[in-house]
Amino acid sequence: MSTSEINQLKLNLIAWINQLSDVRMLAFLEGLKTSRSKDDWWDQLSTEQQNIVLRGIKDADEKNTISSEQFWKHLKDD
Repeated sequence: MSTSEINQLKLNLIAWINQLSDVRMLAFLEGLKTSRSKDDWWDQLSTEQQNIVLRGIKDADEKNTISSEQFWKHLKDD
């Protein structure tokens, strides 16, 4: 994304936020803004946990997945 596209995106978001009247949405956005952590959650995972996540991403990339329906059926049958 180019610098001009990023700046346009920011302006669009500012315009959208300015027209918001939903207090819940504004509170959500404020929470999102203040919840930023300096630590990345990835760094909090053990090496084993990171490897599990990476294997899951690899499986998804390779379309080695099952549907939610298949998952729950298999879980129920076991």
